Amino acid sequence: AIIVYRLPWTWKCSKLLMKFIHAGLNTIAMILVIIAIVSAFDFHNASNNPNMYSLHSWIGLTAVICYCLQLFFGVAVFLLPYAPVRLRAALMPIHVYSGLTIFGTVIATCLMGITEKLIFALSSPSYSQSPPEAILVNCLGLLLVIFGALILWMVSRPHWKRPREENAKTLRHIGATPEGTEAESTMTNSNADKPDPRSNTEAARKQNITFDEAGQRTTM
Repeated sequence: AIIVYRLPWTWKCSKLLMKFIHAGLNTIAMILVIIAIVSAFDFHNASNNPNMYSLHSWIGLTAVICYCLQLFFGVAVFLLPYAPVRLRAALMPIHVYSGLTIFGTVIATCLMGITEKLIFALSSPSYSQSPPEAILVNCLGLLLVIFGALILWMVSRPHWKRPREENAKTLRHIGATPEGTEAESTMTNSNADKPDPRSNTEAARKQNITFDEAGQRTTM
C-alpha cells in the first residue's frame, strides 16, 4: 500500500483510483491484523499464558492502534471529499511520516516476535545451538529487514514520486515530455528567438574590421 503511488506504471491511472487501491490494501491488512491479534489472545488464554507482558506485545499493540487511527483519518481526510484543500496539504506530511513510522515499527515487532518464539519454543536443541528451525527463522528475519529497506528506498526516491495530476495526463502518450522539460525547452526557444546584443555588437565589430582590411587592400 505504501508504494502504490511510487510505481511509474500506475501514474497513468487516476489519482482517485490509486486512493481507493491504497485504502483497500490498508483495510485488508487491518482485517488480517485483527484476526491475528484475536488468535494470539485465544492461544494465550487456552495455554494459560499471560497476555501483554513482553516488549513485543506492547509495541505490537501500539502499532496496531496507530495503524487503525492512521487508516481512519486517512479515509476521512484524503478519500472522502469533505476536508478542505488546506487541511489536506497540512496533514499530508504527517500522514506520510506516520505511515512510514508505523511500517518500521511493524518490522521491528515482527523481528522481536519471531526471536521470542524461538527462545520459548526451542529447548532441545536450544536456540543457541542453531538448529535448522533457528537458521530458517533467522533468514526470515533478514528477509524482513531487506523488504523494509527496499520499501523505504523506493519511497525516498524523488524521481519515483507521482507527478501532479495535470502532468500525469501527459504520460498517457508515448514520448511525452517529462515534468519540467517542457518549461525548460520553452525558455530555451524563447531565449533563442531573442537576439543577443553582445553577439550583434561583436559581429558588427568583426564586420567593420573586415571592411577596413578590404579598404586597405584596395588602397594598396
